Order: sequence, then structure tokens, then C-alpha cells
Amino acid sequence: MARIAILGSLVADRVVRLGRPLQVGGHQQGAVRTARCGGGAANAAVALARAGHHVSLVSAIGDDATGHALVATLQQSGVDTSEIAVVDAATSNSLLLVDPAGERTIVNLQRLHAPTPERLLELEADCVYVRSRAEGLAPLLHRLGAITQVVAHIPPSGNGAVPAAILIGSAADLDPAFLNDPWQAGQAVSDGKATWTVITHGADGATAHGRNTLLEQTAQKVTAVDTTGAGDCFAAGLVHGLTAALPMARCLALATAWGAAAVAIDDSLPGTGFPPPEPA
Repeated sequence: MARIAILGSLVADRVVRLGRPLQVGGHQQGAVRTARCGGGAANAAVALARAGHHVSLVSAIGDDATGHALVATLQQSGVDTSEIAVVDAATSNSLLLVDPAGERTIVNLQRLHAPTPERLLELEADCVYVRSRAEGLAPLLHRLGAITQVVAHIPPSGNGAVPAAILIGSAADLDPAFLNDPWQAGQAVSDGKATWTVITHGADGATAHGRNTLLEQTAQKVTAVDTTGAGDCFAAGLVHGLTAALPMARCLALATAWGAAAVAIDDSLPGTGFPPPEPA
């Protein structure tokens, strides 16, 4: 299997199960569940580790009980935590409100901002997945792209901010101008490095935009329990396929299958269930 490094957040998520859909100004009945390990990078790391890859999470925690508990959870899931820095700040934590249909609302309560992880350049990795909103990563990603394949989530950013070979973004997070021409928008964001810009469309599946090429993949129909982390598991499935040198159409099918499986997982880190069988 592949050696994969993932850069991004490690978060303690406190989940509140709502009795009905969230309504502004209304009264809600909810049940608080035990805090769980979360964060986009951590979600993807666990899914890929369960698929048999050697996964190093490059992240940071505070020197507190919450942070150390998160690291222990990742270790139990098979993730290499040796690149998680311990800094003088509180560990990131969020409140997740999940309605009966599985839709979630995330409230970020505390975010830990770690320094630029230059140590990524020293890791032996077949692929680096960047799931970070940190600013100023472009020089590092340019250097990484010269030595390994870089896959990156598209954060709110300007031109040239995410120089990666493969871009992944959610249609719900991207503005209409980007979605009007994802290929050209991806070229601008990646400084011309992207060979594919992949867009997720929730229950409608996903699309991959290459030069003069459009691939479309429908999503598997599942009963949604918790949509938290579905996009992260989608990205993990895509990376899984890319590291096996599968064609993009097959990678897209894998990614949607992993994302759909995550939606059906209840009260655990999305991705902690074994990845679904690979589609034929």
C-alpha cells in the first residue's frame, strides 16, 4: 500500500443530536453525545489507514487532555501520529448539530493555528493530501509538487494559492463563478498545476473536470445518519485510487462509494468503518 501524508486539522467534536431540523429563533430538543475525534484531515487519515495505507497526519494539538486523547484515538485507528506537534494553545474543538435527516451544522469554538509545516518536505510520501485553510502554503506546495503527487482541498483562496495536481472542492462551498467553469477556475487557483478539478455535489454525486474532459459519477443511495466527514471520506477514496494509479473515472467511483459509506456511520469518526468494497 502507499505512504500518504495528510496536512490539516485535528479537532474534538461535541455532537448534539437534534429532535427536529434546525430552525432559527426556535427551541430545540437535543441529546449530547460523547466528544469524538474529528477534523477534515483526521477523518481522511483514519479512512486511509483502515484501507491499509501508511498514513502520517501532520497536524497540531494543545498540550492538554483533549489533544492527547485525540492522538490516542488516532493511534488506535492505525494512523502514524509522530508528526503531530504539541503547541502552547488549546486543542481545536467544535460543536456539531446533527438533525434527524443527518444534516450537520458545525460551530467552530476553538481553532489552533500551527506554523507552516516545512517538515512535510522530509517525509517519504507517495502522495500528500492537503486539507488546510492556512494561508501562505503555496511556496511549500510548489516544492512538494516537485517530489510527490499533491492533492488539495480548495479553500476560499485567490489565484495561485493551491498549486496541486488534483483539486477537490464542494459545490456548496464554491462561488458561482468557480462552478461556471471548474477547469479554468482550477487552473487559476493551482497556478496551472492542476490536471483535474474534482467537485462534490452531495447526494447528486461528483464531477471531475480535466482539459476538454468532463467525468460524472452518481452517488450511491443510502439512508443518511450523519453527513459529517462525508467529503473527507470522499477525498480519502479519491487518494486511495490515485495512489493505485487507477484512471480518474475509477477514482471518482471509489470516492463516491467511500463518501456514501461515511454518511451511514453513526456516532463515530467518519471513516472508522472499513472502506466499502471497490466497485467493479
